Amino acid sequence: MTAERSKATEEEHQVVPFRPRGAAPTGPLGRRWSPPAPQPPTQPVEGLAKYEGGDADDDYRHRMLVNLAALAVTIMLAIAGGWLAIKIAEMRKNQDCVLSGRRNCAPVDVKAFER
Repeated sequence: MTAERSKATEEEHQVVPFRPRGAAPTGPLGRRWSPPAPQPPTQPVEGLAKYEGGDADDDYRHRMLVNLAALAVTIMLAIAGGWLAIKIAEMRKNQDCVLSGRRNCAPVDVKAFER
């Protein structure tokens, strides 16, 4: 390493002084720092009345039909996910068989082609 290179890097760097443990924190001008005084708590929400249902009639039949439809969609998605996982596993098994150099990895059903 040359002397010119080390001088250039020494000029670019700056030493950051650290205070010893247990010392009181100081501000940027060397003054003692104290945390700001706590503020009195404010109300987080004006009121929850605007979120209440009010006096409107609850359409129980409609709500149950929507819940039933959501359950049916969830069941269909679970069945489709299971089918997809099985098909991906079969395809991976067939690819592994072919890539290992074997033959007859995916047997063909001859009865389907006979008339």
